[in-house]
Amino acid sequence: MPRDALSDHGFDTEWRAVLLVTAALTVVRLAALFATPLELYPDEAQYWLWSRTLDWGYFSKPPMVAWTIWATTLGDDSEARVRLASPLFHAGTTLCVYAAGRKLYGASAALAGAALYLLMPGVQLSSLVAATDAPLLFFIGLSLAAYVNLADASGRARMLLAAGFGAAVGLAFLSKYAAVYVLIALALHLALSKAARAAWTLPAGAVALGAFLVVMAPNIAWNAAHGFATVQHTAANAAWGGRELFNFAELGDFLASQFGVFGPIPFAVLIGGSIWLAWRRKLTSADVLLLCFAIPPFLIVTGQSFISRANANWSGAGYVAASILVGAWLVRWRARRWLIAAIAIQAVTAMVFLACVLNPPFADKVGLSNAFKRAKGWEQVTEQMVERVLREPPGEFSAIAVNDRFLFNAAAYYGRDFFALPGQPPLVMWLREARPQNQAETTAPLTPALGRRVLAVSLEQVYRDEMAADFKSVSEREIRSIRLDRKRKRRAEIFVGDEFTPRPRDPATGKPIPIRP
Repeated sequence: MPRDALSDHGFDTEWRAVLLVTAALTVVRLAALFATPLELYPDEAQYWLWSRTLDWGYFSKPPMVAWTIWATTLGDDSEARVRLASPLFHAGTTLCVYAAGRKLYGASAALAGAALYLLMPGVQLSSLVAATDAPLLFFIGLSLAAYVNLADASGRARMLLAAGFGAAVGLAFLSKYAAVYVLIALALHLALSKAARAAWTLPAGAVALGAFLVVMAPNIAWNAAHGFATVQHTAANAAWGGRELFNFAELGDFLASQFGVFGPIPFAVLIGGSIWLAWRRKLTSADVLLLCFAIPPFLIVTGQSFISRANANWSGAGYVAASILVGAWLVRWRARRWLIAAIAIQAVTAMVFLACVLNPPFADKVGLSNAFKRAKGWEQVTEQMVERVLREPPGEFSAIAVNDRFLFNAAAYYGRDFFALPGQPPLVMWLREARPQNQAETTAPLTPALGRRVLAVSLEQVYRDEMAADFKSVSEREIRSIRLDRKRKRRAEIFVGDEFTPRPRDPATGKPIPIRP
């Protein structure tokens, strides 16, 4: 029988080991955050922009990522401070993985699972960027740790664990709506396990539901007041409309990406072990519990990739439980060499990634420069926009308008000192379609009232002609080019637009009606 996770002997030895290893790698990641020359990529800049105005929700994401950035940037808006919470969240998740794994399988399996999680390639990347995945996985880890202890608890302890589970799931939803996989896991496990159904007494279920609703109520109210904007954006991200069905190429790309996200050996063990043990009917009750958490995200997103498309990280919600499961199976099978190989491969991958982050030219040498292109060149583009404004007398421009949300977010961050000065033109977003398609278009649209004389910027010349056609006249066109690495440049076209008078948009598509000769 597994020893209790908080037994005196366990806490003094194995717990100390996992705490020390987690703390050491977290310190390395924090040091890398402060040493890297890489800039914020545009989504990170967007989250920072949200954090300037705290709310219970935003156009495309729940509020947790903005809240954490607000907390970590008090007094300092540097890139490292924007990203500061991510390695801390993953450190916390590692401890949750260990606690849940120890309860289910014992200390050795828990240590293996914690090591696999801590060194997971996807976690390595996620630890060094500001995004929604880090808090999501942390709160999923907390909910899983509470859930595995619920069956053996009684009285007040059971009520506290139930409340903790409900609150953790609510906080996971406030991080990313992929937390719905926890509810799917719960429903599936209750359907499969009599012991799970027995653990959820009516009072415990009521307490968990109450805690969940208390946490979620403000976000639900915010969505209701804003036409369920975040929910609609999440659904639109699936992109089921307007694409061919049965995308074998997308399916293949997604499946291949999972070897990179979870690690080649862990992913192979997860899929192969699940099939083999289910076929041989050798799954333990703990295996079934963790499979309910690990497999649905993978299967659902695999189906999504076949129907339309899927990003590699969309299945990440399952890899907290999967890390425990794979570690436990490798220990159970006494596959020591495979476990060491898995950890070694992931440790080497982590070192290469850190080398690229600390020294981007090294990424060029090893053929990984494309992975970092979004984190380069934005500050220089913003400086050139500001320099062009400062060439003219104060008040000459009524606005600075861009036609790309990535550029808007990056310019808002890297031009924050300039735009905070009194009398400077506001940064606004040109709308290509009749209705806003993102947060920038919703909160800072270019309007005729701001369109007297506009410094317009078109990124990579995309929609340049459509943007220019919304002005009565344009002049002073300039091409600016920023080198990102040996092969890539970022191009922006700057021009002056007078008297913004947007053309009619097609009522069916929302796009500009073409000009007929």
